[in-house]
Amino acid sequence: MQLDLSGRHALVCGASQGIGRACAIELALLGANVTVLARRGDVLAELVESLPRIHDAQRHGFIVADAGDTNVLRAHVERLVADAPLHILINNSGGPPPGNIVDAAPPDFLDALRKHLLANHVLVQAVLPGMRAAGWGRIVNIISTSVKEPIPGIGVSNTTRGAVASWAKTLSVELAPLGITVNNVLPGSTHTPRIEQIVAVRARKSGRDEQDVQREMTAEIPMGRFADPSETAAAVAFLASPAASYITGVSLPVDGGRMRSL
Repeated sequence: MQLDLSGRHALVCGASQGIGRACAIELALLGANVTVLARRGDVLAELVESLPRIHDAQRHGFIVADAGDTNVLRAHVERLVADAPLHILINNSGGPPPGNIVDAAPPDFLDALRKHLLANHVLVQAVLPGMRAAGWGRIVNIISTSVKEPIPGIGVSNTTRGAVASWAKTLSVELAPLGITVNNVLPGSTHTPRIEQIVAVRARKSGRDEQDVQREMTAEIPMGRFADPSETAAAVAFLASPAASYITGVSLPVDGGRMRSL
């Protein structure tokens, strides 16, 4: 199976921690030149220094940007691709704050859509010329299993993730003739700061201990545990590889079997 990404340039968003960080590591292990993007420059600088380099020509770098400022985000990436066109785009951003949808205010939805749907869109527009010129591209969006089964207590996130999934499916049809694939990875409960936030909110609202809430959540997962970020990153890396050349427009759950839908 052809997994080698030597000579390919990948941009991984939200790479300062969790799944994004794990994706950067996996893509580097496959030989890609990796640029990581997030808000914390000091963390990104340390990550770049630690990323694997499996051949002498491999180069890594970072961009400090906020997904919520789409104009600045676009400008940073356009400068990047002017010197080093991108072949792989991993769209990933932290989820909106937990809460019931009935309590959400309109600005909550607008903020979430800007940081996810609109940020993803401007990034695709920035990187597309290089992918089109190469006749090869991989766009992978890290979303959530909530696009198939809404998750209680994260109403704004459920809504936003669903919009991203519909956008991605439409985009996959438009870009397929160009040799560019567009896929979504749907993580389940994963050991990240995001899941810690969700557990804490559920515990506070129910008046229970956080350990009890976590046990309840893992009991819903057939594999009986939360995922490690590297397990989700492995799926992302496969979809970014040459081996996944005929896979596009799919939403792949990586959830330990939690979802019951087909």
